[in-house]
Amino acid sequence: MRILFLILAFLAAPGSARTVTDSAGRVVEVPEDVSTVFAAGPPASVLVYVMKPEVLTGWPRALRPEERDYIAAPYRDLPETGRLTGRGGDANLERVLEIAPDLIIDFGSVRDTYVDLADRVQQQTGIPYLLIDGRFENTPEALRLVGEALGVPERGELLASDVEDIFDRLEATIADTPEDKRPRVYLARGPDGLETGMKGSINTEIIERAGGRNVADDGGRTKGLIRASMEQVIVADPDTIVTWDRNFFARVSGDPLWEGIGAVQRGRVYLSPSAPFGWIDRPPSLNRMMGLIWMAGLFYPDKWDGDLREEARLFYQRYYHVDLSDEELDRLLEWAEGQPPR
Repeated sequence: MRILFLILAFLAAPGSARTVTDSAGRVVEVPEDVSTVFAAGPPASVLVYVMKPEVLTGWPRALRPEERDYIAAPYRDLPETGRLTGRGGDANLERVLEIAPDLIIDFGSVRDTYVDLADRVQQQTGIPYLLIDGRFENTPEALRLVGEALGVPERGELLASDVEDIFDRLEATIADTPEDKRPRVYLARGPDGLETGMKGSINTEIIERAGGRNVADDGGRTKGLIRASMEQVIVADPDTIVTWDRNFFARVSGDPLWEGIGAVQRGRVYLSPSAPFGWIDRPPSLNRMMGLIWMAGLFYPDKWDGDLREEARLFYQRYYHVDLSDEELDRLLEWAEGQPPR
């Protein structure tokens, strides 16, 4: 098996190459012309699809029926490839070598664990592997970096400038709202709503970026996703709840455990669409930019200058390469009101 890996790694090595410095500071040789990319996980698949869909070799998870209309037709039936990183990583190196991409891209954390994985996979396969920082504040830089790596710097600059414009609009919207006057928000994940992300986690940084205060905050002692207790939610008493789980959204208003929560009493529980990707996370990638626009309207309806319908139409056209019909837009926005996808 080791001999096979060495042979395939040699065959996979790029011919005419250039160097790219990724977000972890790794200097990586990539082919002059990148025609195929293996996305190491769901966030990377969104990034590659948005930037240059024709090079994407497959989805870490095959698209569900309700997601397909929101992806450009040529890419709806790309094969399921599995994932190299994150929860449930199940793509083995034989599968990667079978696909034989020009490049592997991961988008998210650039901690030592992911650097080690990237170095190991690159050494074992001979396929260049780029790590791209997925933090919100790094999004414009990430887009420019990937645009250069994939040979589409103009698109990278276009999208980076668009993200900077969204960030600037948000900053202007919330600038005169003191921290203690901003919405107190809880992200309810899963059918019981008790999985959430601590303040600063990649899953919930969208809340703070949109001008909310994440009530799952212990001063930075705990990171990432956690299981909360119902007692903790009652004590936190958020005035706003956001969720992507349709089952939780459907039952929360009639659940005696949740009926005393301020957000439930005020009717401030909001369901995020998740087609083709989640507006909150799932995965935490460029799809969150649409979520920022949506959340800004929820948190600051009197200050946010924008029409959600037209913003969604433009976003899906610019990022997802699809021109939505009125019916498809209706279906998407009805989802945000709790209407199951049809």
